[in-house]
Amino acid sequence: MPLNNKQKDFISEEILSEFEYLPLTQIVYGPGSSSRIGTLAKGLLCNHYLLVTDHGLRDAGHLKQVCASLEKSKVQYTIFDDVHPNPTTEDVDRGLKIAQENQIDGIIGLGGGSSMDCAKGINFLFSNGGKMQDYWGVGKAQHPMLPMIAIPTTAGTGSEAQSFALISDFKTHQKMACGDKKAACIIAILDPELTLSMPASVTAATGIDAISHAIETHVTNCRTMLSQMFSRQAWRLLAPGLTTVLDSHDNLEARGAVLLGAHYAGCAIENSMLGATHALANPLTSQYNITHGIAIGIMLPHVIRFNSSVVCELYGELASDLQLCSADSPEAGAVLADYVTDLVQKSGLPGSLRELDVDPHRFGDLAEEANSQWTGQFNPHPVDIHSLKELYACAYEPFVG
Repeated sequence: MPLNNKQKDFISEEILSEFEYLPLTQIVYGPGSSSRIGTLAKGLLCNHYLLVTDHGLRDAGHLKQVCASLEKSKVQYTIFDDVHPNPTTEDVDRGLKIAQENQIDGIIGLGGGSSMDCAKGINFLFSNGGKMQDYWGVGKAQHPMLPMIAIPTTAGTGSEAQSFALISDFKTHQKMACGDKKAACIIAILDPELTLSMPASVTAATGIDAISHAIETHVTNCRTMLSQMFSRQAWRLLAPGLTTVLDSHDNLEARGAVLLGAHYAGCAIENSMLGATHALANPLTSQYNITHGIAIGIMLPHVIRFNSSVVCELYGELASDLQLCSADSPEAGAVLADYVTDLVQKSGLPGSLRELDVDPHRFGDLAEEANSQWTGQFNPHPVDIHSLKELYACAYEPFVG
């Protein structure tokens, strides 16, 4: 039976659109899978690992568990556990000094996005020299990097699936996205049991961040059929999974769905980038020290509405997955934005910039910094300083209802 015109258009525009995909990371998923770190690290034939983490992971007992597995497999390691949230160039420099003193030849990142970003930053400088500012952008590393294993303990950033390190300049507070395929993790261990120790506020903030990754990557101007497969599967896991986890903190199955969804969303980022939500959120973090996921939750509904005039049908696909409306509804963008707003409210996170005492007189300065963020150029609806300032203004008023 010959194809009709609609079928031909779908094939030519979607299935056969150009893309590149180079999977670089072995994924090990399942409850208790972190106990395999010793065997997996041994298999990479490295002599001495730098284990990058933070004090919270030591207190939660996760560091002890990982160290026990490494020691059982007779894997030598040195711990750097002084990573701060939203790591800066100073964090990277301190970790680098320890790496150099111990002549490491492998890296393990244990923790949330901050630990994994810092581990990648250390890898850049240990392997290629210079300073983090030299790698701001894409593909600036000239030499191979050390093998890295990532063990996320939060379900949000999907950093273990990405070849980017997000590091802030210690002096200027400017967030720098430093990306290179050489920085991709060799192995990512996804153990939902490690996420059970997250406080409710962290669960909510990281979960909202992961949700934003699924939504933004689905509509970027560089999306592909392949990246959208990751985006949509991430969404289908994250939306119901996070809702369940917010009601039932210890639901391991839902925790697994959110962790795996966050990873798939990270895979989508690696193949289609992000959009204006992240461009707007980063200045709020750097200038007001607002937690990244909280800033994302405030800005995302407004960006969805802003983008609806150009990608309503794509938002419709996501909305229809949850049976919020039909896929072809002209109101799909508004419906999806309302869903995100309700989810942020349910999570107990702040819903407006007013609640966080952001000065509206500074919206112009924030918009300038947002306009310099790399992710903004991938937004499906072009943004500039004026539109970004308007989006901040929209997010200033509190939720109604």
